[in-house]
Amino acid sequence: AGGVAGVCVDLILFPLDTVKTRLQSPQGFRKAGGFRGIYAGVPSTAIGSFPNAAAFFITYENVKSVLPHGSSSYLAPATHMVAASLGEVVACLIRVPSEVVKQRAQVSPSSSTLRILSHTLYHEGIQGLYRGYKSTVLREIPFSLVQFPLWESLKDLWSWKQGHVVDSWQSAVCGAFAGGFAAAVTTPLDVAKTRIMLAKAGSSNARGNVLAALGGIWRTQGLSGLFAGVVPRMAAISLGGFIFLGTYEKTRQLLL
Repeated sequence: AGGVAGVCVDLILFPLDTVKTRLQSPQGFRKAGGFRGIYAGVPSTAIGSFPNAAAFFITYENVKSVLPHGSSSYLAPATHMVAASLGEVVACLIRVPSEVVKQRAQVSPSSSTLRILSHTLYHEGIQGLYRGYKSTVLREIPFSLVQFPLWESLKDLWSWKQGHVVDSWQSAVCGAFAGGFAAAVTTPLDVAKTRIMLAKAGSSNARGNVLAALGGIWRTQGLSGLFAGVVPRMAAISLGGFIFLGTYEKTRQLLL
C-alpha cells in the first residue's frame, strides 16, 4: 500500500518538484532550466519511489504497533512522532541516492539520469550518492514530527465528530492539511538539503553541514532565500499528502 501510494504521488507531482528544485538551486531558476525539461530525472524517481515509501510504512506501522497508540492515550502523538521519525531514517537509505540523481538531473536537463548516476559514482563513489543523507534526515524528521501526529489527530477528531472511522477521501483531506502545514515550516531545511546535494565536489556545502548551509543562504539571500520554492513545495506536498495518504488508506483497505 505504501509503495503504490509513493509511486502515484511522486510521478503525478514531479513537475512541481522540478520547479521547486530549480527555484532553490544556487544558479537560479532560469539557468537551472526554467520550465524546460520538466520531467528531467523522472527515471530515478520511478525506480526509487516504491521501495522508499514501502520501507517508510513498514517501519511506521510496525513501530506504532509495539508502542501505545490508542486514540484515548495521551501518548498517541509521541508514538506517531517516534514511528514516523524511525520510518524516515530507514526510508532515507533508499530515498537519498534517488534524490541526489533526480535533483542533479532536474538542474541539468540536457544530461540523462544514467549519465548523472555514472558521473557521480565515478567522481565521488557511493558516498556521493549519500551526500545530503544527514540533511535529508534532518529535514524529514521535523517534517514527520509535524505531519503524522497532525494527520492522525485530525482523523481521530473527524471520526469522533461523525461517529465512525474516516473514509479514505477524508483521510486524504487530513493528509493535505497536515502536509501543507509541515511543508511550510520545514522549507529552510529543504533549501539547505537541495544546496548540499547540488554543491560541487570539494566545496563547503558538499561537506553536508546543514547549519553552515543555512548560514550561507541567510547571509547571501536572507529570509527569501531560506524560503525559496515555498509555494510550489506547499502546493506539491498538500496535493501529495492528499494523494499519498488517501491512496495508502484506500489500498490498505482493499488489501486487508
